[in-house]
Amino acid sequence: MDNPACTDILKVMEHDSDILIVGGGLNGPALALAAARAGLSSTVIDALPEPTRKNAAFDGRAYALALASVRLLRNLGLWERVAENAQPMLEIKVSDGRAGEGPSPFFLHFDHAEIEEGPMGHMLEDRFLRRALIEAMSGEPLIAQVSNDMVTAQEMGATGVSVTLASGKALAGRLLVGADGRGSGTAVRAGISRTGWGYGQTALVAAIEHALPHHGIAHQFFMPSGPLAILPLPGNVSSIVWSETDATAARFAALPDAEFMEVLRPRFGDFLGDIKLRGRRYTYPLSLTVANSFVALRLALIGDAAHGMHPIAGQGLNAGLRDVAALAQVITEAARRGEDIAAADVLGRYQQWRRFDTATLAMATDLTNRLFSNDNAFLRAARDLGMGALGQLPALRRGFIREAAGLTGELPALMKG
Repeated sequence: MDNPACTDILKVMEHDSDILIVGGGLNGPALALAAARAGLSSTVIDALPEPTRKNAAFDGRAYALALASVRLLRNLGLWERVAENAQPMLEIKVSDGRAGEGPSPFFLHFDHAEIEEGPMGHMLEDRFLRRALIEAMSGEPLIAQVSNDMVTAQEMGATGVSVTLASGKALAGRLLVGADGRGSGTAVRAGISRTGWGYGQTALVAAIEHALPHHGIAHQFFMPSGPLAILPLPGNVSSIVWSETDATAARFAALPDAEFMEVLRPRFGDFLGDIKLRGRRYTYPLSLTVANSFVALRLALIGDAAHGMHPIAGQGLNAGLRDVAALAQVITEAARRGEDIAAADVLGRYQQWRRFDTATLAMATDLTNRLFSNDNAFLRAARDLGMGALGQLPALRRGFIREAAGLTGELPALMKG
């Protein structure tokens, strides 16, 4: 978008930072920390005030961090800040059925013992990871933070980029990175369109206390209206991500807590003993949205700004962190070779690295949701037989475990052991 302030700053000012990152959630700060390791400076811009972003209250969100993502956090010096609040995922059990009837006799069981690297991943609440990122940025001299302000205009030039903030302040850099979510203003201002659709589903998210220990086992129960994920947190607590049709989810979300638990119990089951709600409940609409390009002139998109997927495989944040690791490696190698870190061919390497992997993951999550979120008798029989057969093939099963752990494909250096 043309803007006089942007044009002036490109002509007369030095770069404030090597990288201007729009979005201070999770992926943006992670990229800033990764870039700092290579001596590249960043300014992270977020519309929310820092106290709000750092708020310790549980907001329902928790992440299944794949092993590769844990390695990234460890390499960035973040894991030691959050490890005590993380729960290892030792097993994953996948079943199919209807609410109140229990699962079908065909199911999948993935055990971390089948691979050598350790737990497939860890569950970690958003509040702990977000706070660790903010604190790490505060201690890094190569990172500046701008909170409670938002980008209203951006312009790309031959040697740099500039942004104008709502406060009137202008900033200049060499590379602009959009880490500002599914409705990315950075992408919109760059003219990048998106492909996607809604699923007609809404996720009901909450923390559930239970009488019996979960033993680090994650459960995915597929029902006709959508999957219910039961994900282990520290102690006798699990996070649920329960996908329902929009209308049903709205009805359930409006129920008082006691009535909500009455509709949850038949779906949750009694394998963890008595259950009760812990904290507030939240809802999130579900959709698929992928940017038609991950790069433009002096611009790159990461995380949900590049791709937003159904949470059915728990890979949303993991895919974003792989973006972070890949982009950090590409620009680090470019800087060491004396290249312009925002040159078209440099950013082209990032896009080539991430586009196929992202497209494959998006199609896999979309197909899985469509295959399992229905009550078609033929499809039910076919998928149950398929799960039963897969469970009997150790090599294929280990392949799925390694995929869940994020160990397949070309791993960026930050995600290697």
